[in-house]
Amino acid sequence: MSKRDYYQVLSVARNASEDEIKKAYRRLAMKHHPDRNPGDAEAEEKFKEAKEAYEVLTDAKKRAAYDQFGHAGLDAARGGGPGFNPADAFGDIFGDVFGDIFGGGRRGGRSGPFRGADLRYELGLDLEQAVFGTTAEIEFPTVVDCATCAGSGAAPGHSPTSCGTCGGAGQVRVSQGFFTVQQTCPRCKGRGTIITQPCKTCSGQGRTRETRRLSVKVPAGVDTGDRIRLPGEGESGRQGGPRGDLYVEIAVREHPIFEREGSHLSCEVPIGFATAALGGSVEVPTLDGHVTLKIPAETQSGRVFRLREKGVRPVRGGPTGDLFCRVVVETPVDLTDEQKDLLRQFQESLTGDAPRHNPRERSFLEGVKRFFENIGS
Repeated sequence: MSKRDYYQVLSVARNASEDEIKKAYRRLAMKHHPDRNPGDAEAEEKFKEAKEAYEVLTDAKKRAAYDQFGHAGLDAARGGGPGFNPADAFGDIFGDVFGDIFGGGRRGGRSGPFRGADLRYELGLDLEQAVFGTTAEIEFPTVVDCATCAGSGAAPGHSPTSCGTCGGAGQVRVSQGFFTVQQTCPRCKGRGTIITQPCKTCSGQGRTRETRRLSVKVPAGVDTGDRIRLPGEGESGRQGGPRGDLYVEIAVREHPIFEREGSHLSCEVPIGFATAALGGSVEVPTLDGHVTLKIPAETQSGRVFRLREKGVRPVRGGPTGDLFCRVVVETPVDLTDEQKDLLRQFQESLTGDAPRHNPRERSFLEGVKRFFENIGS
């Protein structure tokens, strides 16, 4: 099945900034995250699709390749290894053919060192950990230099020898009529060396798989979609090449009380009927303790109170966000007969003067009346 356009997946313009892309991804990630949609395969697929789009469009090289060649450009890049560019691939092909004809030739062979692959790890955090920072212990599978042969691929006491077919260049030239084509050496597979006595531990590969354990320091203020780059913690390189990097991607779990939108937090605060009518105060939780919220008399359900600087301080700096508390008036339940009788007496005391005490109800009823009058006219 063909993939959707990444810009359409995130609902952003093709010239969208990185901040716009990140904001769009955060919105979709919160909506479709598996923790919020347990057992929903469609939501999980949409989450993966949004994550893939985010990773491509926030990587300058991948985005350039995608903008020019679409998904085909990304597929080619994955096949060509780190730093592969489809345009460069065509240049290499013609360089092989015409370079030998006119005395040029390719710059360098394929026998040089290869950088190790980058790795990605998704780290789930509680909201408190993301807000205040933490140190997380992670485990991940990776490829490391073989301890027995120190990455050479040769058995102890032996070492790789130069390939006699290509002379150590990793490339051979094959005449095809008028043209001379440079190809990967079929004997050494482009390495330039031959291992006559392979290491038994790694079977001559020079690398082995293992599970690594690592402590990751998470800075305060991170959010879903943020990435922490750990240089040199990826897979080992080949033939003396440098290690790749490890990218730890943050996924903040859903919180039972707070919802986060950037640097701001929001929550619902239930209050009793009497408190809403007469006024009072309630204890409101924040991430760094409880505060007292004063409730004015005649407060209606749905009113939002703003507690400044009780939100999140962004990881990249800037002012601390606010906490928005939306009060919800709770209807009493499990009333006794005596309490019910008192409420009836209270209701009767409002009879005849109800519009003054219930202005929203009066406004609603008047609107309904006008609606039916307009239908009948």
